[in-house]
Amino acid sequence: MSSSVQRKRVRKPPAARRAEIVAAAAAVALAEGLECVTLRRIGEELDVRPGLISHYFPSAEDLVAEAFGSAASGELDTLLPAERPDGSPTQHLARFFADTTGEAYDDLSRLWINARHLSRYRPVLRDRVAEQEALWRGRLGDLVRQGVDKAEFRTADPYVSAIQILVVLDGLGVHANTDISSHPEAVRYMAVITAERELGLACGALGRPVDTSADVPADASTGTSTGSPAGSAADPGTEPAAD
Repeated sequence: MSSSVQRKRVRKPPAARRAEIVAAAAAVALAEGLECVTLRRIGEELDVRPGLISHYFPSAEDLVAEAFGSAASGELDTLLPAERPDGSPTQHLARFFADTTGEAYDDLSRLWINARHLSRYRPVLRDRVAEQEALWRGRLGDLVRQGVDKAEFRTADPYVSAIQILVVLDGLGVHANTDISSHPEAVRYMAVITAERELGLACGALGRPVDTSADVPADASTGTSTGSPAGSAADPGTEPAAD
């Protein structure tokens, strides 16, 4: 005598189910693009009917915006956590640049390219892009301000310096779909160079490769190079910002 056992579907609390849907949508957005975030596709990812997805997100546009917001916020919390108990502002900024350089950051760059393009036609997504841009400016601006307060950075306006750094990062991110390995180092590390200049830091303070032809070792306590004399043409960032 044979018997069959039906799989019992577990009814999840609404908050947990919504979070599951958003997480699945964000994963699809990062891997394949926001155009692939549809009610049917996310239903397939979670092995549920599209009607369940539409119960939480009646409009696909809302799900697309939420997917982008979740992915962008998740990366922000990883790259620039709000709480940074260990390390100095300089170390945190150097780590930020290390994590935003190379292939590991390309998926996020592609997502931003994708979102900004689609936001021309999708008002809900446009608002979410603007919200995320403000969050990134604020988070980086806070880090720069902390560095100024601790006398590690020198800039007349931390918020403006943060925007300048992010604009350069965005510009470099446009090349996420192309090979820039043959570009000059001054181009590939333009965001780092910009940050060092704007924040009054020595060349190499934020971790990019530096010219070691002078055979002068880096300061082990700060991780900065001592190869360029203060105020030299090779180290323009040593001049204090004007009051």
